[in-house]
Amino acid sequence: MHDIKSIRKRSIAFQLGTKVLFVVFVVFAPKVEAQTLFTNQLEGRVYSKDGDVAATHVLNTTSKKAAITDINGFFSITAHLSDTLVFSAVQYKRRSIVVTSEILNSKFLQVPLEEAMTELDEVIVMPYNLTGDMAADLKRMEPGPIVSGSTLDLPNAGVRVISQSERKLHEATTGGGIIPLFPIINGISGRTKMLKTRVKRDQKYERTQRVREFYSDSLFTAELKIPEAKISDFMYFCEVDTVFQRIVDSRDQIKILEYMGKKSAIYRENNELE
Repeated sequence: MHDIKSIRKRSIAFQLGTKVLFVVFVVFAPKVEAQTLFTNQLEGRVYSKDGDVAATHVLNTTSKKAAITDINGFFSITAHLSDTLVFSAVQYKRRSIVVTSEILNSKFLQVPLEEAMTELDEVIVMPYNLTGDMAADLKRMEPGPIVSGSTLDLPNAGVRVISQSERKLHEATTGGGIIPLFPIINGISGRTKMLKTRVKRDQKYERTQRVREFYSDSLFTAELKIPEAKISDFMYFCEVDTVFQRIVDSRDQIKILEYMGKKSAIYRENNELE
């Protein structure tokens, strides 16, 4: 009799345990199934009109997982429902997307990226730290020490190298013998006069080149208001003036700039550049 009661108790306990397990399964199974259903390895691709989408960072800010796109913009990352994915790259605007059931069901996510425009503060560039006021700039300019072969004690520093035209003139006006024939012949033919004219022309051109080495084109355009295409013509306008030649020979850059400032006003007026 005692065995029958014991068996009956165990049977009741088994039935009760089975019912409890059934209730637990019914309550928690949908949640487990939902978590399994909405947890996926999400694949996708970022793209842009610029085309360069390699190494774009893909961050799941919810799970703290991260990935990087390949050279074509493809990526793969673990994502759950309602996770937030952030896409970022230096050249693109930051993009955030919340994972929906539609995204998980599609198995593939296309993400367009928008180019980031970096707006810089306005900067006014003045050549040689000039203000635009010539009088003020001339006062602020302090000529530095002149560096030359003489100041450096170089050998033959004082020897002047003559130009090709000067050498030809020297050959045309000198000659050996009691009665040098070359100077006479060249004088009659006009060659000597032609060479002297060429030497003077070369000397003027040399002065012009010297001034061009002193100052950059930006000074002519910004300070003297001479268009870049007109700089050579303006220099010719200056070099025909004997005063300009003397000032350039002084090698005083402040005086040269001051003189060209006066000449530039005349040149602009003559050429209607105001």
